[in-house]
Amino acid sequence: MINTIDTILFDLDGTLLQVTQEVFINTYFAKLGKVFTRLDMDAATCIKAVWSGTKAMVLNDGKQTNRERFWEIFTAEMGLSGEKREVVETACDDFYTNEFDTVKSVMMPNDISKRLVRALAARGYGVVLATNPLFPPCAVTTLLRWIGLEPRDFSLITHYANSTFCKPNPGYYREVLDRIGKTPEQCLMAGNSPTEDMCVGALGVETFLVTDCLENETGADIAVYRHGSLCELETLLMSLPDIP
Repeated sequence: MINTIDTILFDLDGTLLQVTQEVFINTYFAKLGKVFTRLDMDAATCIKAVWSGTKAMVLNDGKQTNRERFWEIFTAEMGLSGEKREVVETACDDFYTNEFDTVKSVMMPNDISKRLVRALAARGYGVVLATNPLFPPCAVTTLLRWIGLEPRDFSLITHYANSTFCKPNPGYYREVLDRIGKTPEQCLMAGNSPTEDMCVGALGVETFLVTDCLENETGADIAVYRHGSLCELETLLMSLPDIP
């Protein structure tokens, strides 16, 4: 079945971008909190509202974009006016474009991701960044820059403004497949979470669990998945035939 594949879907955090989730989250929120402080808002209360908005995005049912859902919940929880909400969103986007870049210090350097993504594209494969769409596009662009990649390296990048579901909802993956015009049998998903990434196997998509920065809170038996390091994923994918 792997010989029918012409499109590779990559997760970002913990997969192409190798980072320990706990360290990343702690460093990220410490810096994001300063944005709220500069707006004369209580940082701890705002971070709590960010978590509430994030949970709402994860539970999104396809009726709103994740961006709409997040800001609806954040605004309500913080009791913001529409004008203040716009000020906060603008400040957050500015943070993700600039100051967020300093969080790069927690990343584990690797030279595989850039090489692999661009080699696959050069060999005719469609390459999709199927990252959980919890961030605005400017944040994803910053994250990609950490590994030497750009949005133009992908045929599709999911983010909170263009998605109406989140992982592990199968609706997220159906939305991706529909947008790229591919059947499950044409795709392979590479990610570091049995829960969020390998679940797409139920739709008929081939999978590869990247174990360098494995996220397996449920203790799932990873032996049931094709799995290995990012280096081993590269070996597998580069063994596939070129796409005419």
